Amino acid sequence: MNRSTAIEHSVIDRHSSFGGTLRAAFGLSLISLLLFGLAYSLVGAGLGRLLFPSAAQGSLIERNGQVVGSALAAQPFADSRYFISRPSAANYDLMALAGSNQARTNPDMRQRVEEARVAVAQREGVAVEEVSSDLVTQSGGAIDPHISPQAARIQIARVAAARGLDAAQVQALVTAHTEGKQWGVFGQPRVNVLELNLALDALVPLPTQR
Repeated sequence: MNRSTAIEHSVIDRHSSFGGTLRAAFGLSLISLLLFGLAYSLVGAGLGRLLFPSAAQGSLIERNGQVVGSALAAQPFADSRYFISRPSAANYDLMALAGSNQARTNPDMRQRVEEARVAVAQREGVAVEEVSSDLVTQSGGAIDPHISPQAARIQIARVAAARGLDAAQVQALVTAHTEGKQWGVFGQPRVNVLELNLALDALVPLPTQR
């Protein structure tokens, strides 16, 4: 083999090696895309729908064939006949979820919380000290659907009076809709505001909408 032939063989070998590397890289990329980008997502979504059909659909709540909300998202309730959700820094907008990002030491936040505490106390006819923090502070996700049992209790008298119900009836509904800790370990007892308000409407249907 002369020198010219040897050079040609060397060039061919390099091109062949480069082509093999390129094909391997392309094949790995394609397999990764199809396997992890498509198949994994489809399997995960399918298993979610199969094992947790309600949660996979957003935990939507329907009444009379219409979706009235989600058990995972708070709604604003201004009518005195309803329990009020905790405040939202995003105005309950599902497309703009965010907290206020203000620290406890922020003067503006402390002033806002104190003003809100006074307003809630006046609305519910209770002492300022009785107002629970979740009725005057915003959650990090902006749409926390729950309030604490204490926050629900101080609203019972107002809701009962506005609906012409005995306070004991409303208290029974609050008790029935108080959820314990997650799996008995995580979090704190809580009340889903939307589900509680829907239970109120089922007990005493209203002629007007929220």
